[in-house]
Amino acid sequence: MTAEPAAPQSRPGRTPRLPRSARRFQLLGAAREVFVAHGYHAAAMDEIAERAGVSKPVLYQHFPGKLDLYLALVDEHTERLVSAVRAALASTTDNHVRVERSVRAYFDFVNDPSGAHQLVLESDLRSEPAVRQRVEDSFAQCVRAIAATIVVDTGLTQDEADLLAVGLVGQAESGARWWLQRGATIPKERAVEQLVELAWRGIAGYPRQTPHGEAGETPVETTPVEVEAVEPA
Repeated sequence: MTAEPAAPQSRPGRTPRLPRSARRFQLLGAAREVFVAHGYHAAAMDEIAERAGVSKPVLYQHFPGKLDLYLALVDEHTERLVSAVRAALASTTDNHVRVERSVRAYFDFVNDPSGAHQLVLESDLRSEPAVRQRVEDSFAQCVRAIAATIVVDTGLTQDEADLLAVGLVGQAESGARWWLQRGATIPKERAVEQLVELAWRGIAGYPRQTPHGEAGETPVETTPVEVEAVEPA
């Protein structure tokens, strides 16, 4: 009798064969950990392959080079941030809540334990045109989404709305990064609340316009109260 051939075994330290999409997901996860831990320049493809449990040839089958791998991660996480801001704006018609949820989107993004925000907001490869373009595009997409809402609700010109949107996005991004870098010494909810109130006190100065033909609130005129000066005794 001849023995039945043994079933093929996976090589020690190597992961079993996966569908292409699942393998790509796995490789991106390993690459994110390495890039976040070491930065782009110090990260090595060998370490990424080892962390993913694959050979380098398998890694190169999916990503021709380290920059391609990095750009794939930047694309993934910029899209995530832009989607979060768009979802915040679409979730309600209450503009105060819209501001709150948009600011919160940035805090949630930087507060992710994976540290993925570093690849977008604190990348050590911003001098690379492809990276810089992606980061700037994500900022611009968030600005456009917020500006479109401002135009509809206030009737401001596009340029005016763009300016306000740039201010809001810049405030949310800078505030969230500062909050994280300072070790989150202020509770997250309190930090979001403070930035929202700072933004809202300014945005509220541009009241929602009343559509033509609809009854709106009639402004109430007030007369300044005259206060008599009191002669010192």
